[in-house]
Amino acid sequence: MPETSDRKDDHIRIIEEEDVETGGTGFGDVELVHEALPEIHRDEIDTSTSLMGHELALPIVIESMTGGHPNTTKINRALAEAAQRTNVAMGVGSQRAGLEIDDPALLESYTVVRDVAPDAFLYGNVGAAQLLEYDVADVEQAVEMIDADAMAIHLNFLQEAVQPEGDVDARGCLAEIERVASELSVPVVVKETGNGISRETAVRLRDAGVDAIDVAGKGGTTWSGIESYRAAAVGATRQEGVGRLYRAWGVPTAVSTLEATDVHDCVVASGGVRSGLDVAKAVALGAQAGGLAKPFLGPAGQGTDAVVDLIETLALELRTAMFVTGSASVDELRSTEYVVLGRTKEYLNQRTR
Repeated sequence: MPETSDRKDDHIRIIEEEDVETGGTGFGDVELVHEALPEIHRDEIDTSTSLMGHELALPIVIESMTGGHPNTTKINRALAEAAQRTNVAMGVGSQRAGLEIDDPALLESYTVVRDVAPDAFLYGNVGAAQLLEYDVADVEQAVEMIDADAMAIHLNFLQEAVQPEGDVDARGCLAEIERVASELSVPVVVKETGNGISRETAVRLRDAGVDAIDVAGKGGTTWSGIESYRAAAVGATRQEGVGRLYRAWGVPTAVSTLEATDVHDCVVASGGVRSGLDVAKAVALGAQAGGLAKPFLGPAGQGTDAVVDLIETLALELRTAMFVTGSASVDELRSTEYVVLGRTKEYLNQRTR
């Protein structure tokens, strides 16, 4: 099995077996102001929202996780079937393996998502570093692979810096993102992979014409930590140490959400989102939706029903937050009152000096 595909299998194994979680999202410092007299019926609250022109039942995204190895087909099938049944959005992991490796079993790990989710909002995924090698036709091939409704371009340069075999040439990526955003047949989302997007970077992406930003901030799964484990396994002790040093690096998700929504009108908040209350806080901070990845991985291994069960739990948690803030709709939740405390407040104050 080629290196790119094997790496995908390694990633899933490490996430399931090792400690690859960090704290510090900032959501703990965000408090929604309680409404003691909501004057609405909880069960009549409208949790639907629009994301890039697609109507969703919930402001929830099953974040890009995997694909590119036959062992991941079961996971993506369960996630996509659940997205179809609950009408939430879903992304696939990097499609580099599907574009570069001629293997029907490997390709199925991606194509299965549209096969089982004909109506779901699905987005594809390519790396910014790969845009230096691909032309727009290659990215269109990734769109066609899953009949994608949008295409994510992921930024993962810290992860690449820790990988012994990583691609550390980041020159020219913004120009390539702008080119793809202007020419691709579907909307383009630029997403980080656990280290956040600052206001300044969000402005550059907005000016490049991207349709949405997924901040994927600090505070959830640490890809630096994952690559540290991989480096240790192959005896790359220097990269292992760098991975450990930077495992908590980045812009906290709550900060990144506030900064990105200040300059772009379509933002997904991900990175350590672990509950429907976190989703509610993300929306209150201005996001169109909240995205989760690792919490779905275990249920996906159990099957579709377990994924649906988690989504229904998240939905009830979200609906409860809306009820006790008097928010009858997602739009009303987006304008609800909140308070920012602690380290997150200090961080924001320092950033706005």
